[in-house]
Amino acid sequence: MSVAVLVADDEAPARAELVALLAADPRVAEVHAAASGAEALRILDTVDVAVAFLDIHMPGLSGFDLARALARLRERPAVVFVTADDAGAVEAFDVEAVDFVLKPVRAERLSRSLGRALAAGAGAGAGADADDDETIAVTVGSTTRLVRRAEIRWVQASGDYSRLYTPTCDHLVRLPLSDLADRWAHAGFVRVHRSYLVHRDAIVEVRLSGPAPSVVLAEIELPVSRRLVPSVRDALLR
Repeated sequence: MSVAVLVADDEAPARAELVALLAADPRVAEVHAAASGAEALRILDTVDVAVAFLDIHMPGLSGFDLARALARLRERPAVVFVTADDAGAVEAFDVEAVDFVLKPVRAERLSRSLGRALAAGAGAGAGADADDDETIAVTVGSTTRLVRRAEIRWVQASGDYSRLYTPTCDHLVRLPLSDLADRWAHAGFVRVHRSYLVHRDAIVEVRLSGPAPSVVLAEIELPVSRRLVPSVRDALLR
């Protein structure tokens, strides 16, 4: 599948670099470039794009302003912020960006971001009954990235923090497990213990009888609180 993408950045060298990197990707059929948010909107009046790569700090419409404007489009492109400033990660989360890429941009990092954006777009087009995904801003070294809820297999409590486990890594975020349990119950996450929240699709075996109830994932076995056995059984075995 080849798609059209948009690059909006008021700095010509940064814009040209992004255009060149994206044009070299076989998943990209065409790249439309804009030097401002207003120019980006004019392009989008006549062209449908799958992904919009936006700088945050632009004259007139900022990247955040532009992302909010894109949300009103009938076919909203996935949004990726590409910026030299990581201070906007939380606001990027608020406007439902798919990813947050820091400059200078590496080709492999941009390629992963494009893949994430295309996957998010495919999920959004799956139908009105498909559950809207959520993204969580996490710190990775000196950078900030957005982790999709759909990537998370299980969560472990750590005081007022929670550790999110994906198939490839884990991230500590300042969100209590109780908040995530309430917020994500509709998305298939089940509270199995005061310290653990698990996505039902990650569970390969349920062991609720015997002296040590547990659920088994491909990578780990997690305890189930005896108090929660009835609710876990209802949630997983119905």
